[in-house]
Amino acid sequence: MIELKDISFYYKKNKPLFQDLNLKLENGHIYGFLGKNGAGKTTIMKILSGLLFPQAGNCNVLGFNPKYRQASFLSDVFYVAEELYTPSITISNYIKRYAPFYPNFDQNKFDQYIKEFNVEKNSLLTGLSYGQKKKVILSFGLATQCKLLIMDEPTNGLDIPSKAQFRKILAGSITKEQTFILSTHQVKDLTNLIDNIIILDQSKIIFHENISRISEKMYFGFSQGLTSPENVFYSERCPGGYMIVKENNGEVESEVEIETLFNAVIQNQAKVQSLFKKN
Repeated sequence: MIELKDISFYYKKNKPLFQDLNLKLENGHIYGFLGKNGAGKTTIMKILSGLLFPQAGNCNVLGFNPKYRQASFLSDVFYVAEELYTPSITISNYIKRYAPFYPNFDQNKFDQYIKEFNVEKNSLLTGLSYGQKKKVILSFGLATQCKLLIMDEPTNGLDIPSKAQFRKILAGSITKEQTFILSTHQVKDLTNLIDNIIILDQSKIIFHENISRISEKMYFGFSQGLTSPENVFYSERCPGGYMIVKENNGEVESEVEIETLFNAVIQNQAKVQSLFKKN
């Protein structure tokens, strides 16, 4: 169980980023954190991993308060930052140095992942491109088999084949005891992975729903025209007509378009929230 309760956090005194923030996450899910730049996505992830400390409120992650950074907590949490630091050692020596901190680390899984990513195991980390480094760190994080794996912009730096490989590896890795959190602006890279959407705006969580309920409540589709624009949460011009989001009034459930959903929530927050309050 992961829970933030009445969290307040600020970088500058008297200028709070969060006030009375509440969030609960369950095991066995892949959560997508979405929001504009500065909405607070990275801050929340750092609070959960014990890299930042809230000024008020309660934080419970896997039965621990992250701010105390106990060894038994840190051995079950892995954070993949957007900006990577890698020491000037080979990948093999990186494993020897850092794997002992994670008691559930699986060497065979790591070897499998970097092989699928086409990374040479004896490479010097500082000699790799950003994308290749990202593959190594993602592979290491998944191989730790931590209960909480947090990834900030995990597909940045990956080429198209590597993004597909990452999706395949991630989908086959998560267990019912684990929680994965992904923060990204590249939502199309991860559409088929994320099963819960969390949207932040102006330092508040304004939307938190699972994909199946979104598909049940909202319809994502194409329309040649906007005959009843008042019933549409969001529309976007495309060749031949419009991509639209509206209430699902008995239509066949559609595939959730996460980028379109985000725009609908941001532009029509009250209307969308009202929809999900209905039984």
